[in-house]
Amino acid sequence: MDTPNRTRKNIALLVLAAGMGSRYGGIKQIDGFGPNGETIMDYSLFDAVRAGFTKVVFIVRDEIKDIVREKFQPKLEGKVEVAYVVQSLDKMIPAEYQNAERVKPWGTGHAVLCAKDVLKEPFVAINADDFYGKDSFAAMADFFNNDTTGSHAMVGFTLKNVLSEHGSVSRGVGEADADGYLKSVVERTTIVKENGKIISKEKEGDRELSATAPTSMNFWGFRPNVLDVASEMFDEFLKTNHDNLKSEFYVPLIANQMIQTGKGKVKVLGGGNIWFGVTYKEDKEEVSSKIKELIKKGDYPEVLW
Repeated sequence: MDTPNRTRKNIALLVLAAGMGSRYGGIKQIDGFGPNGETIMDYSLFDAVRAGFTKVVFIVRDEIKDIVREKFQPKLEGKVEVAYVVQSLDKMIPAEYQNAERVKPWGTGHAVLCAKDVLKEPFVAINADDFYGKDSFAAMADFFNNDTTGSHAMVGFTLKNVLSEHGSVSRGVGEADADGYLKSVVERTTIVKENGKIISKEKEGDRELSATAPTSMNFWGFRPNVLDVASEMFDEFLKTNHDNLKSEFYVPLIANQMIQTGKGKVKVLGGGNIWFGVTYKEDKEEVSSKIKELIKKGDYPEVLW
C-alpha cells in the first residue's frame, strides 16, 4: 500500500467501536460493505495510515474485542502501533454510581476517557461505522503537523449532507466564529427532514436547523491535555446523571466546556467533503454503492490491503 508520510509528528487514531448498533440490528462495526467484504473501519484505517498516523487504538466492547483484533491486527501489523481498550459499563465509574440495570454504554466522551492511559500524543477520535473520506484524515494530519496555537480541531460537515433518508439521526450541530473556531456544538439527538426543512425534535418543541451548519460527525482532533478536562467533567456528569439509565457523556460536551471555560479552542477544519454512515439496515446498500463509486473514481484500490 502506498503510504506517504504526510506528518512529522506522532498522531493516534482512536476508533470508537463499542456502540450497540440498536437501530441497525447487528454489529455494524464489522459488517462488510466493500467489494471484498471490507468494513467501513477498513477504509478509515487505510486513510489514516496513508495520511501518516502512527498509532491506532480500538475502543471496543469486551464481547467483540477478539473479533476486532483478529480482523484488523494482520492488516495493521508493521504499519502502525495498535492497542485495544475495552469500554465497559463500570470502567471509571465509582461503585456508588454503578447500576446493574444499565445496558447502554456511557457515550463517546466516556469511550475517549477509557483510552486515557494509552494516549500520550495528539489523537483523532472517529466513529467506527462512519465513512469520512481521505480528505478528512489528510486535513487533520496537516493540522497537527503545522498548527502552533495548541488548539484542538473538528472536521466540519454540512448538516444537510449528513442526514438519513430512513429515520431520525443524532448530530452535534455547531456554530463557528469569523476566525473559523468553534463557538459551540450542541448534540441534537432527534433530527429529521420534514417538508423540506431540517427539524430537531426536542422536549420544548420542534426547532428548525440551518442546512449549512458545520456539523460534528465525531471527527475530532485533540491534544492529550483534553483528557484531564474530560475527567473532571465526567466526574461532575456522573453526580447528576448516574440514575438516568439512558444518559450519555458525549464528546461535544467536552468541546463545549473547553470553549466556554477558556480551557481550549477548537478549529473547524475543511476536508469534510464526503460522509456516509449506517444507522439503519436500509442504509447498507446505499453505502456499498457509494464505496464502489469511490473505487471507480480512483480514491481507493479495489483490494485495500
